[in-house]
This record gives sequence, C-alpha cells and structure tokens, in this order.
Amino acid sequence: MSRFMPAAERIGKARLLIQKARDLPVPAEGGQDDFSYIARVKGLLQEARDLVKFIPMTPSATAEMKEQVSRIFQDAEQADREILH
Repeated sequence: MSRFMPAAERIGKARLLIQKARDLPVPAEGGQDDFSYIARVKGLLQEARDLVKFIPMTPSATAEMKEQVSRIFQDAEQADREILH
C-alpha cells in the first residue's frame, strides 16, 4: 500500500515532473517526432496532472493550494505546447 502524500508534497513533485519533461533530451534520430520521446513527455506531464487533480476537491484545500494546482495544469499544458509543437 502506498503512503499518504500531503498536498504540498504533491504540488512540489508535480512541478519537478514538469521540469523533468522539459529537460528530456531530444533524440538525435527522429527528433521531436520520435514516438518514444513523445510518449515519455506526455507520460511525465500526465503524471504531474494526476498527482494534483483531486487536491481542489478536498475539504482542507486552501484557495492558495487551488491556485497552485491551476498553475500546474497551465504549466503542463504550456510545456506540452513548447516541447512537442
């Protein structure tokens, strides 16, 4: 069974995952059109979104936490556009 992860830790980990997606090296062969590269980037960004998607629905979520979650979703979408398009 996995351990409980506080919301602040989830937010921090989500930010790290988005940065990790940005830092992935573009393959020399195939470039940005390499399917495994695309899958890794999309997987990291989806994992970041999945970590925080339920935080706004919790009763203990503050307005600040909800704003941070919203920014994570925006950052993930922006990273997707910048990296893959």
